[in-house]
Amino acid sequence: MKTSRLLIVGFGNVGQGFVQILSEGSQFLEDQFNVRFSVVAVNDMRFGSLYDPNGLPLQALLAAAKKGDLSSVPAAHYDCSVEKMLAESGADTLVEASYTDLRTGEPALTYIRQALSSGKHVVTTNKGPIALCFPELKALAAEHQVRIGYEGTVMSGTPAIALGVNLLAAARIQRIQGILNGTTNFILTRMEEGGSYAEALAEAQALGYAEADPTGDVEGFDAAGKVVILSNILMGSDLSMADVDRRGITCLTQADIQAAKKRGECWKLIGTIEKAAGGLKASVRPTALPSDHPLANVKGALNAITYTTDLLGDITLIGAGAGRMQTGYALLNDLLAIHGKIE
Repeated sequence: MKTSRLLIVGFGNVGQGFVQILSEGSQFLEDQFNVRFSVVAVNDMRFGSLYDPNGLPLQALLAAAKKGDLSSVPAAHYDCSVEKMLAESGADTLVEASYTDLRTGEPALTYIRQALSSGKHVVTTNKGPIALCFPELKALAAEHQVRIGYEGTVMSGTPAIALGVNLLAAARIQRIQGILNGTTNFILTRMEEGGSYAEALAEAQALGYAEADPTGDVEGFDAAGKVVILSNILMGSDLSMADVDRRGITCLTQADIQAAKKRGECWKLIGTIEKAAGGLKASVRPTALPSDHPLANVKGALNAITYTTDLLGDITLIGAGAGRMQTGYALLNDLLAIHGKIE
């Protein structure tokens, strides 16, 4: 039986969700896929770091994370840098789930480069490195004969990238449209129900959908990063964040929302990539959709994506775009794909 040895960077909700999946499903994974995953190292900027080439106890990791300190978990080594862990922990795969920076991609970008350059696979949910440097990282992985997985960077565990890459490539994708940010979709849904922007934002923050500073969501930066990722992976482009025509939802008023309702339309923040003369056009902007549009009735914090293809017409996928277990599942799915257990 194949054993994959994992170094996890970032042990917040996503990292913990992933370890919970491994802890609860280890026997199923062994029986169904003939593979065993051993967590040999964890590094978190808040909780601390530790590694043990013989493996770390998963339940102890989860219990310690609830207390905000990993130092009580039995391990051979503590307080080590990611660089040291990559070199000494015996890990064959980096699981990168740290915070996202869409301006620099750091520090995740450095860790991913180091892992690939040292012949280790990488799976990540971090949008920054994939949005900013995908062509470079893809080439680096090929050079060192390893693989990089990134499903969780767009719609969490909902397999938007896998659908486009594995099943729709031969159908010739001409356009991609998506509700790629659950926070803004939640806010617009609440406004459609009669609430103000301020009320809807406050509720989104109370529920954990929006950060204390919601700029990345409501001004469209998060969705723009996902548009870049989809464009570069599925459409073979080399777009940057600056190439996306971006506008957020803060310009919309309750009057705009209600006027659209009277016309039989609803406002959504839509990310779009479409083929045009001379290349691709990419945008993120509030759009009033007619009621019969495939994305019009996607409510709350759900995400959705519609692929327009030559051979199959429109294919729409709807699902969660965030969540502890959902995003943790994206990491697991990428790992299974890397080890040839699934397509």
